[in-house]
Amino acid sequence: MLLNNKLIYENGYLVEIGKPTDSFYYFFDYDERYYDINMEFQHFHNFFEIHVLLDDHANHIIEGNLYRIEFLDFVCLKPYCLHKSEYPKGPSKKRLIIQFNLPDQSGLLQDNINEILSIFEAPLPIYRFEQNNQESIIHILNEIFIISKSESSVRPLSIHCKFMDLLCTIYNLRNENIYRPEILNATTSKIYSVTSYIHNHYNEELSLSILAREFFLSKFYLSHLFKEVTGFSLTDYIQMTRIRNAQQLLLFTDMKITDIATQCGFSSFSQFNRVFNRFCKTSPSNYRKNGSVNYSRQNPFPIVYIRD
Repeated sequence: MLLNNKLIYENGYLVEIGKPTDSFYYFFDYDERYYDINMEFQHFHNFFEIHVLLDDHANHIIEGNLYRIEFLDFVCLKPYCLHKSEYPKGPSKKRLIIQFNLPDQSGLLQDNINEILSIFEAPLPIYRFEQNNQESIIHILNEIFIISKSESSVRPLSIHCKFMDLLCTIYNLRNENIYRPEILNATTSKIYSVTSYIHNHYNEELSLSILAREFFLSKFYLSHLFKEVTGFSLTDYIQMTRIRNAQQLLLFTDMKITDIATQCGFSSFSQFNRVFNRFCKTSPSNYRKNGSVNYSRQNPFPIVYIRD
């Protein structure tokens, strides 16, 4: 079917080349998401991800900041970035998820690839373009879709070449990005300022009293509003943010577990172990050992690979 009379879309269509652990990996997921299956908390990957909304509106939360997104907005997420997409109540929303890893190159080619990937490092890595630029991007996405349906013996390479064309196009248009964060209502804006603060200071001492003082709010008011806006108690949100960052260190570094506990803001190893077991249903050492366990929707703390 055609979206916006131009973009090719097939609900439930998947393209996978390689695996997330491979140096050369692509995953294209054309699907719909509903409010009822919004993920509970932010997650991360050890690969790059682009979320492309193919519908009228939704939200995306990046490191505790809430952003409104619209049709053909590109949310470019670098590895290990905490994020979640959030879909409103009502009809399902169409979206395209692209996950990828690129193998290391040599010389000038690697320098160029690093430069292109700088679009993921922007302070606000969400890209929205005027209609004429959208059309050139839609054309590339359609070419990737058509190639993915072919039986060519060089299909993976063809997809790779077209995808690099897509990245180059976004990079070359980056200065024409017209995305601007929407001004939220005062209450929501205040609470997402708190969540952003937590994500930037999770390794420091944090408490309801400290945050209430930092944001000039009463403890009761902050506690009530935080739960109302995020769905979590403030204490749980702090602990979950710390655990998320601990997961990353457990999976992708050789740091000692006791050092991870300290670096992620826990006052003692016993506290870290207790909180980790509470949220992850396993110990930090077992989590590190069994890091390939699949995600369970009942567990808001998937271990590695998640389909947004």
